[in-house]
Amino acid sequence: MRVLALLDGTLADPDAPLIRVDDFGLMRGDGVFETILVVGGKPRELGPHLDRLARSAAMLDLPEPDRAAFERAVDLVLDNWTGGAEIALKLVHTRGVEGGDGTPTGFALGMDISPKVMAQRAEGIAAVTLDRGIEPGLMERAPWLLLGAKSLSYAVNMAAIREAERRGAAEVVFTTSSGSVLEGPTSTLIMARGRTLTTPPAELGILPGTTQAALFRAAEREGWTVEVRPIAVEELYPADGVFLVSSVRKITRVHTLDGKTLPDSAELHARLAELYESEY
Repeated sequence: MRVLALLDGTLADPDAPLIRVDDFGLMRGDGVFETILVVGGKPRELGPHLDRLARSAAMLDLPEPDRAAFERAVDLVLDNWTGGAEIALKLVHTRGVEGGDGTPTGFALGMDISPKVMAQRAEGIAAVTLDRGIEPGLMERAPWLLLGAKSLSYAVNMAAIREAERRGAAEVVFTTSSGSVLEGPTSTLIMARGRTLTTPPAELGILPGTTQAALFRAAEREGWTVEVRPIAVEELYPADGVFLVSSVRKITRVHTLDGKTLPDSAELHARLAELYESEY
């Protein structure tokens, strides 16, 4: 099932043509997006997602997203959803059409979560490390590279996942050329050692994770130590658990990395999943 809502407060047919062929989002990937998990009709971290949408738009010098219009579109999708209990809700904001009056294109699309993602949540995944060509300080030295913006330009991310599949894995852990951990193509990495959870800093040029932030809040409340610091790839292999987290995948454990079986983190995964759910 899919439900498509426009920013003018109307519904549209998701199977009918909508985006113009000269839209900058289509022609150049010149736009930003967010994907929000909805459970039982309630969107998770809607405020932080809208904040991040606005931050990404500012990084691309896009018109500021109309927050009230996006909130209305979200409500419209949820009011008309008759499918499963969990929804992947995508918000899209582009520069609009080439040669137009500067009005941006925006919409909210509610979709079922794929069986593949549901299976990965339960069973875990194999991943490979791939060099992203990013070094510490690059985000500050070259802001035009848009590191840390959630833009529609995801061709590199999708190419990386295809490379992982060619290597017999399902996911990627991006690294710097010097061997520091970054993130997944569509996820944030968290490493667990004892009762300490660690994630790389956004200053490396990665996207601050809303799901990671929610898990850290819950874990800290229960007495865990949480930290944001650089992680060397070598730290991942002996860790108690390595997890890729995002709105739709929730907390997904990595059971194999670069062909090496990692320590069994099934029990730890269950505990972290409980902590995350306790936020809601």
